Amino acid sequence: MDQPDVTDYRLAPAFAARLVGLGLVLLAVVAFAFTAAALVWEWPADLIVVVVLVGLLGVLGGAGWLRSQAYVVRLTDTGYRVRFVRGAGVSEGRWDEVRTAGADHRRDVACLVLERKDGTSTVIPVEMLAVDRDRFADDVTARLERSGRPAD
Repeated sequence: MDQPDVTDYRLAPAFAARLVGLGLVLLAVVAFAFTAAALVWEWPADLIVVVVLVGLLGVLGGAGWLRSQAYVVRLTDTGYRVRFVRGAGVSEGRWDEVRTAGADHRRDVACLVLERKDGTSTVIPVEMLAVDRDRFADDVTARLERSGRPAD
């Protein structure tokens, strides 16, 4: 039995760095609030160190997960799934539900738009992907053509 052809497109490093930076800022706010609470209620200083170290391990673990495991778009022989994209529209579907695929600019961002038969769409900002936009578009086009659907 053949294994299905699955391709994961990961988050671009610039966007991953933004998320890690946001995690570090959040950790700083939590550390500040916890330190203030520790001063008011006279908690031991070691507790502050433990909270900051656990938070730092959490941020670093999240960064490792973003780098090695997290994907923004997963393409298979039968369909697609989009994650981490606000305003993506329909986040997953089958190729036989897609009418056309084409390039567009939404809010001054280059996107690949999958127009679906039911009138809805899936919008994928290609700048979020750690891959050349043409390679990604070619992969989507090839999968659509293999499923019998045309691509624009």
